Amino acid sequence: MTADRGDDPHVHRLLGGYVLDALEPGESGAVARHLQRCEACAAAYMEVAEAVSLLALLDVDDLLE
Repeated sequence: MTADRGDDPHVHRLLGGYVLDALEPGESGAVARHLQRCEACAAAYMEVAEAVSLLALLDVDDLLE
Protein backbone atom coordinates (compact mmCIF):
# COMPACT_ATOMS: atom_id res chain seq x y z
CA MET A 1 0.00 0.00 0.00
CA THR A 2 1.59 3.25 -1.06
CA ALA A 3 0.26 6.64 -0.12
CA ASP A 4 1.35 9.95 -1.56
CA ARG A 5 2.55 12.12 1.29
CA GLY A 6 2.73 15.23 -0.88
CA ASP A 7 4.34 18.16 0.89
CA ASP A 8 3.10 17.03 4.30
CA PRO A 9 6.05 15.87 6.41
CA HIS A 10 3.69 14.15 8.84
CA VAL A 11 2.33 10.63 8.51
CA HIS A 12 -1.38 11.16 9.23
CA ARG A 13 -2.44 9.65 5.90
CA LEU A 14 -0.45 6.49 6.58
CA LEU A 15 -1.66 5.82 10.12
CA GLY A 16 -4.62 3.62 9.16
CA GLY A 17 -2.41 1.40 7.04
CA TYR A 18 0.25 1.37 9.75
CA VAL A 19 -2.21 0.28 12.45
CA LEU A 20 -3.56 -2.45 10.17
CA ASP A 21 -0.03 -3.54 9.20
CA ALA A 22 -0.84 -2.86 5.55
CA LEU A 23 2.15 -0.69 4.60
CA GLU A 24 5.20 -1.69 2.65
CA PRO A 25 8.17 -2.41 4.95
CA GLY A 26 9.95 0.83 4.03
CA GLU A 27 6.84 2.89 4.70
CA SER A 28 6.19 1.12 7.98
CA GLY A 29 9.72 1.82 9.16
CA ALA A 30 9.46 5.48 8.16
CA VAL A 31 6.18 5.84 10.05
CA ALA A 32 7.63 4.15 13.15
CA ARG A 33 10.64 6.49 13.12
CA HIS A 34 8.43 9.53 12.62
CA LEU A 35 6.14 8.54 15.50
CA GLN A 36 9.15 8.40 17.83
CA ARG A 37 9.92 12.07 17.25
CA CYS A 38 6.55 13.71 16.49
CA GLU A 39 4.12 14.15 19.37
CA ALA A 40 1.25 15.26 17.10
CA CYS A 41 1.47 12.17 14.91
CA ALA A 42 1.97 9.90 17.94
CA ALA A 43 -1.25 11.29 19.45
CA ALA A 44 -3.08 10.77 16.15
CA TYR A 45 -1.72 7.22 16.01
CA MET A 46 -3.18 6.49 19.45
CA GLU A 47 -6.60 7.71 18.28
CA VAL A 48 -6.50 5.57 15.14
CA ALA A 49 -5.31 2.51 17.06
CA GLU A 50 -8.08 2.98 19.62
CA ALA A 51 -10.72 3.31 16.90
CA VAL A 52 -9.52 0.11 15.22
CA SER A 53 -9.64 -1.70 18.58
CA LEU A 54 -13.19 -0.51 19.18
CA LEU A 55 -14.30 -1.59 15.71
CA ALA A 56 -13.03 -5.08 16.44
CA LEU A 57 -15.58 -5.30 19.27
CA LEU A 58 -18.52 -4.88 16.90
CA ASP A 59 -20.39 -7.82 15.43
CA VAL A 60 -22.60 -8.04 12.35
CA ASP A 61 -25.76 -7.18 14.30
CA ASP A 62 -24.16 -3.96 15.59
CA LEU A 63 -23.37 -2.93 12.03
CA LEU A 64 -26.90 -3.56 10.81
CA GLU A 65 -28.54 -1.32 13.40
